[in-house]
Amino acid sequence: MIGKTRRKRTWFVAAVLASGSLFATALPANAETGVSASEIKLGITLPLTGAASPGYNKIGDAMNAYFKYVNDNGGVYGRKVTLIQKNDEYSPQLSIAKTNELILKDKVFALVGPLGTANFTAVHKSVGIARRGVPSLFLNTGFSGFGNKKDFPTSFTILPSYAMEAKIAALFLKENFAGKKLGLVYQNDEFGIDALSAFRNAGVKFDVSIPYTSGTQSAATAQTWVSQLAAGGAQVVLFFGVTSATAPLLAVAAGAKYAPQWILGSVGSDPLTLRALGVPVAVLNGALTLAGNPSPNDLNDEYIKVFQDINKKYNTGVAFDDYVLQGMNVGLMTVQALRAAGQNLTRRGLVRAMENKGSTFASVAYSPLAYSKTSNIGHTGYYMAVMDATGDRKPYGGSVVLYTTDSGNGPVVKSTFKRPAIPAKGLPTNS
Repeated sequence: MIGKTRRKRTWFVAAVLASGSLFATALPANAETGVSASEIKLGITLPLTGAASPGYNKIGDAMNAYFKYVNDNGGVYGRKVTLIQKNDEYSPQLSIAKTNELILKDKVFALVGPLGTANFTAVHKSVGIARRGVPSLFLNTGFSGFGNKKDFPTSFTILPSYAMEAKIAALFLKENFAGKKLGLVYQNDEFGIDALSAFRNAGVKFDVSIPYTSGTQSAATAQTWVSQLAAGGAQVVLFFGVTSATAPLLAVAAGAKYAPQWILGSVGSDPLTLRALGVPVAVLNGALTLAGNPSPNDLNDEYIKVFQDINKKYNTGVAFDDYVLQGMNVGLMTVQALRAAGQNLTRRGLVRAMENKGSTFASVAYSPLAYSKTSNIGHTGYYMAVMDATGDRKPYGGSVVLYTTDSGNGPVVKSTFKRPAIPAKGLPTNS
């Protein structure tokens, strides 16, 4: 009896050890959150609905289209990239809730392209992005505060900061509109205030300055803006806000026959979206805008050609505009970052890859990337563009004149930087 019991125990232990061994071999060698032998899960929060959704609601699908293209061509070291999108309606509280879902429920490996200054500020604090060690790549906001490497050790921006943009715009104003009465309309949060502070530091004084609260933009509020600008005699008006606020401003101004020289910030100036929101193309003709990328219609640009082809196949029926271009480009840069982190993918390794290799990544934007062990800053410059009679964006003066700077007291300088060529067929090899 004792012998049988011992034999049973021996058999049971052996079976447990054997099954444990089989279970261990079935698991991938890398057990990092959001990574399996066949998949890498990524997450993004953005306004798929709500006041700020026009244009922004295309970014996630554009990223996903690029990832599907990569997946059909071998993925990232054999793993497919899966993007989970969450609708935050441009609300910080919703963004907190949806980011928690992505991290705790969906168990994503990293966040990519999270959108909105106020949103990410709230998320970073409430969700504990840095404490959890979650990489947040290519933040879709230009708030200069995110450049603080100590406070945001796992987060990396992609856009030049609003402070950089304002410094470059300030130089353009001094060189081209000295003596003109200036007006400014800006979103009254970290977004617009960041730019306002840089304008002040550059010595630019506005004759009319109008803040607005995000979410209040409408034809009715635009009537008030236009009345104040016209009453103040503003001859040149700068706008720092989202596209859903740019559109009523321009449309109402056109109806009132108020036609200053418009200078639109990089965020709210996509011509296709503005036209879809009811802005007459005649109003866009001659409007100036700060730009970091080529026009999405420029088929002489190698990036645009590749991205347009991907969009036609994997994002069927969606018009190719600045928002789709931005989504595709974030996808391209994300794949480069994942590949640079190596086959044994970890969150810590992804952060190191951004620090060590991020500055060399191919990107559609014209300006250099500033990623390093001491910097989580992405692109660093803009050029001035002008919209033509069709609403398309062209370089002001006929050719791209790129200016770069920092978010502090550094000078604005004309750049000779040449961006890397797009990888063959748009598929990074990191070679």
